[in-house]
Amino acid sequence: MNLKRALAASLIAGAVSLTAGGSAQAENFFQKLFQPSDNFGVRASGPGASLPAKYQRQRVRYNTSEKPGTIIIHSNEKYLYLVEGNGKALRYGVGVGREGFGWQGNVKIGRKAEWPGWTPPASMRARERAKGRILPAYMEGGPKNPLGARAMYLYKGGNDTIFRIHGTSEPWTIGHNVSSGCIRMVNADVSDLYSRVPVGTKVVVR
Repeated sequence: MNLKRALAASLIAGAVSLTAGGSAQAENFFQKLFQPSDNFGVRASGPGASLPAKYQRQRVRYNTSEKPGTIIIHSNEKYLYLVEGNGKALRYGVGVGREGFGWQGNVKIGRKAEWPGWTPPASMRARERAKGRILPAYMEGGPKNPLGARAMYLYKGGNDTIFRIHGTSEPWTIGHNVSSGCIRMVNADVSDLYSRVPVGTKVVVR
C-alpha cells in the first residue's frame, strides 16, 4: 500500500471511530486536522505541517555593505536576512504582500510587542466588509490573533507605517505573497528574531 492510500485509510478509520463516538467528537477531529487560512482556503495542518527546507532558519553566506544587525528582506525570494557580518547572515523564510500590496524602502523597528493585540486599519476593515467579512475593531493577543506570538512595528521618519514583521500559525503561507504588506514569519522564527534585534534596528525591504 502506497503512502497516499495508507494516509487515506488512516483518516477514514479515524473518522469512522470518532463518528461512532458522537457527532461533536467527529467535528472536533476534523477541526483539528484542517484549519482555515484567509488566503489559501482549507489546508492540512497539525504536527505534519512544516516549512520546506529552504524556508527553515539557517545561517548562510551573505555579502552586503549593510552593518551587522540590519534586517534585509528580499520580497521576491521570500527571505529575511539578519546580517551578522563577515559575509554571513541568519536567513528566515517569510510571507510578503500579495499583488498590489508589496512595497520597498528603508524603515526601522519602532516598537516591539509579545503576543500583540491587533487593530485592523480602517481601510482593511472596509475592504473586507465589501467581501462580506466583518473584522473586529480590536482583537486581544493570543494564538488566534493574526499577528502571532511577536510583532515588530515598522516606522519611517518617526511615524508608524502600519506594516509589521509578525508571527503566524499558518506555516503554509510562508514563501508566498499573502499579506496586506506585512512580513510574516512562523511563530518560532519571529520569536527568535525578536530576541536578537532591538528597537531602532534598520530594516531594508527590497
